[in-house]
Amino acid sequence: MKRRNFLKAALAASAAPVATAAHAQAAAGAREYYQLRKYSFRSGPQTKLADQFFAAMIPALNRLGLSPVGVFRVDFGPQTPAYYVLIPGLSLGTVANVDLLLANDSEFMKAAEPFWSAPAKEPGFERVESTLLKAFEGWPKLTVPASTAQKGKRIFQLRTYESPTPGDHVRKVEMFHHGEFEIFRKAGCTSVFYGDGLVGPNLPKLTYMLSFSDIEALNAGWDKFRNDPDWKKLSADPRYSFEAIVSNIDNLILSPLPYSQI
Repeated sequence: MKRRNFLKAALAASAAPVATAAHAQAAAGAREYYQLRKYSFRSGPQTKLADQFFAAMIPALNRLGLSPVGVFRVDFGPQTPAYYVLIPGLSLGTVANVDLLLANDSEFMKAAEPFWSAPAKEPGFERVESTLLKAFEGWPKLTVPASTAQKGKRIFQLRTYESPTPGDHVRKVEMFHHGEFEIFRKAGCTSVFYGDGLVGPNLPKLTYMLSFSDIEALNAGWDKFRNDPDWKKLSADPRYSFEAIVSNIDNLILSPLPYSQI
């Protein structure tokens, strides 16, 4: 009975607005939607064909008002070769209907033809998986790292947290708004986006992306994060520690392709 009452109180509290600087940021603009795609390939010519396709797709997506678009190669993960494509936009209809809209762009279709209409015996990819996300209230829009504009060296960490129940998922999202954004900043971890899974496999889940100059900076950043007194206090809060609110974590290390806008 105590646990049931605790859960009811926790869910009620999670619905209350959180007075943080992050919420002030959210009030300044609408929250973005993200389509996050994973393209799986066979080793060989498929990735070369894909590079030509994505290099043509990015300006076509920009013409639809979707930018900046990120394309990343998986460096460390359970399956390679694979690319991830991050498509942000404020219009849910546009983000969700990308392929139908691209098919009406004659300039794009001409450049994309070898990949788009590859013969069945020589497809341009193996499979595509797609997840639709909505930006967190406290991080409503994607932030491009400064190193991107400077064409500097950078890697990205893509992390997905699955939760055992909707209530646990709500509490994990809440933790970001109650301090994790700021703790990442203090630790030198550059936040790119935070998204709540709306459609896709393994729900309920959230996905976020961090950027670092290299693996050494990534490891140093996480060491600072784990040892931050504010993180230790937040993670020990009974609201978040009375049970495991994250049941599985996917952790990928990505590199941007030369034509990526992120």
